[in-house]
Amino acid sequence: MNWQAIRYFRPAIIIFFFLNLGFFTMQNRLTEKGIDQQVLVYGNFILFTLFLTSFMMVAKGQRSKNNHEFFRMMYGSFILKLFLLAGIAFAYIMTMKKEVNKPALFLCMALYIIYTILEVTALMKSGKQKPHA
Repeated sequence: MNWQAIRYFRPAIIIFFFLNLGFFTMQNRLTEKGIDQQVLVYGNFILFTLFLTSFMMVAKGQRSKNNHEFFRMMYGSFILKLFLLAGIAFAYIMTMKKEVNKPALFLCMALYIIYTILEVTALMKSGKQKPHA
């Protein structure tokens, strides 16, 4: 594991913990507004682990001197995120049928955007440190 690259991902780690803390402390408010707290916590965990994996894949590709490996890692992380998230969303929707919690799903989509911004920012910062760039 590249600990140098992980330091750029630190804001995402902090946001993950604060979001989960907020989801647990505001459980009553979320329930009043019709938002399923469990969906948010599981969604946040899945998104965080997926984006951490994706970040590590692309960071490994950035360290490589082979451009093909960089593109393989970049596209691989994209495909991983696409199929895994689509599969998880499909499984959730098919399992819950009429009881799908749409507000929680939309908040998970917002979390996806937040983690994407954090990942791209961290990768841009770690890419500036690349010695043979």
